[in-house]
Order: sequence, then C-alpha cells, then structure tokens
Amino acid sequence: MPKSAFNAIRNSVSSFLGGAKVAFNELEECDQCGEQENDLVINIEIGGVPYHFCAQRGELAFTPTEESFIQEMLTALEGLFSGFSAKGYAAHFRTALLTSLMDIAVARYIRDDRKGVFWTTQNLIQLLKKLSYQRYEGVPATTGFLIYRNQLEELLPLLKQTRYTWLDLGDDRKRINANFFVNPLSYRFVDGLRALYICDIRMNVKGTIRTSSPGPRDSIDQLANRETVSLLEKAGSGAFAIFVNEASEVEVVLDSGKLLVWRHGDWGIFDPDIFRVFLRGYFDKRAIDVLIWSVYALSKSRHGTVILISNEKTDLQELRKGSVGGRDPLSRALIRHVCGTRIGVLKRSGELMRILSSDGLTVINRKGELLDTGVIIDTSKAGDLVTGGGRTTAATAASHYGRVIKVSEDGPIELFHNGQLIYRFG
Repeated sequence: MPKSAFNAIRNSVSSFLGGAKVAFNELEECDQCGEQENDLVINIEIGGVPYHFCAQRGELAFTPTEESFIQEMLTALEGLFSGFSAKGYAAHFRTALLTSLMDIAVARYIRDDRKGVFWTTQNLIQLLKKLSYQRYEGVPATTGFLIYRNQLEELLPLLKQTRYTWLDLGDDRKRINANFFVNPLSYRFVDGLRALYICDIRMNVKGTIRTSSPGPRDSIDQLANRETVSLLEKAGSGAFAIFVNEASEVEVVLDSGKLLVWRHGDWGIFDPDIFRVFLRGYFDKRAIDVLIWSVYALSKSRHGTVILISNEKTDLQELRKGSVGGRDPLSRALIRHVCGTRIGVLKRSGELMRILSSDGLTVINRKGELLDTGVIIDTSKAGDLVTGGGRTTAATAASHYGRVIKVSEDGPIELFHNGQLIYRFG
C-alpha cells in the first residue's frame, strides 16, 4: 500500500522538486534508478519492507535542502502509514496523504530541531492557509509572524538595532488557535508589512514589532523578504518567519534565506542554491544573487519576463528579429542609456524591476551587464512541439544562445537550456 499511496502525491512531490521525475518502489523492484550522478536516492523501511525513493532531474543537481525536506516527507509517510495500515482503510490513507502530507513535511522541516511535536507549527500553517482566502473590503488579508528560537530577553535588545519598535502585549498575550483571526483588526493592524507578531516555537504570542516606514527602499529586497532574513539572524538558530502575502500565498522564510511557498494549492521551495547551480560558471558570482532575488520579486508581484544570460558566441543581430520599441528614437535612446550597466547598479537605482517587467527579451552578459532589452527574438529555433504561450516559445528559442530564466505572469519561474525546460518553481 505505501507504493499506491505515494502515487496519490506523486505530482505534488514532482512539482516540489521542480518537475523532477520521481519513483517510489520496493527495493527489490528498483531498476536503473539512482545510476546517474545527480539522482536523489533515499531508502526507507515501512512496515518492515525496504523502499527506495529516487528523483531524477538531468543536469541540474538536487540541493541539500531539497534532500533534507524529502527525508522529512518520507518520515511523515512512514508515520501516516502506521496509522492507516488496517484493512479497508486504503482510501482513507490516500486521501489523508493527498491533503496533509506536504503540510506535515513543511511543519516537520521548519521546527528545525527534528524532534519533539510539530503540531504547533502545523496549526499555524493551517491558520494562515485559511486566512489566505480572506478578504477585507475587497483587499486580500495579509499578516506575518516571526518565530524566535533564542530567549525573548536576548531578542529584545537586538531588535533595538533595527527600524522596528517592540510592543509588549502584556496580560493580553495569547496562544495561537483557530479563533486567532476572528476579529479583522488582528490582521489589519499586524499586516506583515509594517508589523509582525513575535512568538515562541510553541506559538505563544509575546508581542508585536512595528515600524512607520513601509519597508526597504529597494522594491526587490522588500518583495524578496531580505530584511526578514536579517531579523531572523537576531532570533536564534532555526528561527523562521511566516506570512500571508498580498498575492494570498503563504511564505515561510527560513534563517538560511530559503523560502517555502504555498501557491496555487501546492508547496514549493525557492532555494537560491538551485539557481546558483544553474548559473555557476555562466554568470558573474557577484551578480547571481541580484538576479535570483529579482526573479523571485517578479514572480511574487506577478510580472512576467524572459531573461537570457548570453554566452560569448551569442550574435545579437542573429538573435534579434525586432524590438518592442521598434525604430522609435526615444525608446532606443532610453535603452542605450542603460546598456552596459551592471544589474546591481540598476537594482539600486530601481530601474531593474521596470526593465525586466517590460515586454520582450532582456539580454545580460556573463559579467552581469545589460546588453539589450525589449528584444523580439527569432523563434524559428524553438521547434514545432513547444507547449505554451509566447514567452515559453521565446524562452525555448533563446536557450540555444545561453541560459534562460522565464517568469510567467501568474507566478511560475522556469529554467531553460539547449531548448529544454529543466526546472520549474511555482
């Protein structure tokens, strides 16, 4: 039954791993799985029977974070199987897996110490998933929590070094439960943008922190929760923050800088290491993080883009079929103004988000310098079997000239190389 139960969540696991091919079989049934260097292989025993999990993603290796998370998921699978192994409960088991297993894996993973109960974190996740459907006068409900892992007495002096001020709830402290957001003021006042709840790992709310300013001047850093990561550095090892954002998603920000995102009904992991592996040796190291978090910011704000990191052999004249700005002299002058500028400089000036979210292909060289933007590409190299819209076709064709990152207007981020889609987030 574990094998048939895994089949119920196969698509969710594949999606979490960026579209990887996944298999789960009894150890003696395994055939040609785990033979490739980049395969992810985990063995586990369930009900006294050894099983073999394998994921394959071609040239893009799996990260330690992905491996650690899948290990937690398989442990949760083992635990659920023990509770539903009675005869006649197979359908119950598959339903429980389909609706709960990834939530349980997330809750187990973010508790960090890998021991003890995870119900408190699971309870918070369910509460925020429910809130993500909430609207107040037509506007999505948002809020945020910072879960500290050191002592409150250690945290408070460190918070004084930030732009946030502490508000102690005193006798009004309460534990998070199903009725926490029954009053709209609970999420209107603490919106996750200017204010956060502060609570311990047992979900006892100790107070809030708030600021009068809306966030970092850099919109990319704000959308990518970069300031939150700096707050977590003060909150102890294993601290995390969890938000319902303006896109009605649940975001879990880890102290490692990685994010777990509940989007469109599925959990995904935004692991910068995946993108670093994809770009390693093809892009300037100092510019990689600028590009990574710019892409996440575009995804979160629902702005589409196609970005080509060109190689030295790329002939822009061969690539270009036209320009979004056409022959308009003003458009060409504006593009010339930014060409040759490093993307880190464009990020600090606020121009990068506007450039990337404009129509057409943006081309960046290996040094992290902008070569062109608004490019209409010759799509003849894409072939006749591309499934998707114009951006997918452009990304497929452009990937013959270098590494390509595509962001769809509804959020997904995709990586292309040599005419092939090799990874998908969201």
